[in-house]
Amino acid sequence: MRKPLIAGNWKLHNTVEESCQLAQALVTDLNDVTETEIVIAPVFTSLSDVGKICAGTTVQLAAQNCHCMDDGAYTGEVSVPLLANVGCSHIIVGHSERRQYFGETDHFINVKARAIIKHGLTAIICVGETLEQRESGELFEVIATQVRGALEEISPEQMSQVVLAYEPVWAIGTGKTASSEEAEEVHAYIRGLLHGSYGAEIAAQCRILYGGSVKPGNISELMAEDDIDGALVGGASLKADDFAAIVRYKKTLKMAAT
Repeated sequence: MRKPLIAGNWKLHNTVEESCQLAQALVTDLNDVTETEIVIAPVFTSLSDVGKICAGTTVQLAAQNCHCMDDGAYTGEVSVPLLANVGCSHIIVGHSERRQYFGETDHFINVKARAIIKHGLTAIICVGETLEQRESGELFEVIATQVRGALEEISPEQMSQVVLAYEPVWAIGTGKTASSEEAEEVHAYIRGLLHGSYGAEIAAQCRILYGGSVKPGNISELMAEDDIDGALVGGASLKADDFAAIVRYKKTLKMAAT
């Protein structure tokens, strides 16, 4: 049984003070939640302070990105050991905004994921297609290329430190959400790719999150699908009440088609 994971990606929002206030509100509200794993990802400048608030609670700390090298002449970069030092247990890599605005390739994402795993943290690896790619029939080719590229040289034993997140680019920050059926179709395909690469046991164990305009109003429907194991939440994670409502989603059973 895969434990659900709800992660909040705060992106480029909130001062240190605002981040601490939001983190404290979430810790206070969600510290009794044990059936769902909770992760929040503030901006780099807030990680240390937010990490102190989250320490010893049910809310875990993530970084939104990292560099692949541990140290050296890499101006402006932040390494995995430094992120671990301030309390990060998870790091997001491969987000479509990193791919689009910073030219990150599948290879670079893979190298970063392997660095995360090497240091004992969990890599949340994002994949997803653009609207143009979906409409041109390239959806599954794009997803397969991204998943296989991101997981290159990651061993079966290391897959316990990998979480995949399917985020259709056309649904990120647009207010559009893939229907639960559309999301499930891709999640099931990704699980099939894992089965082909790693076998049935690892495919069944690996968590695959959905991201793309997730809100309190659609989380239960998404989570009713067999292969959706949680969410990577953007805008709604910036409001304590909304994010808490997503974490506390009502479990529902998917109605069988008649």
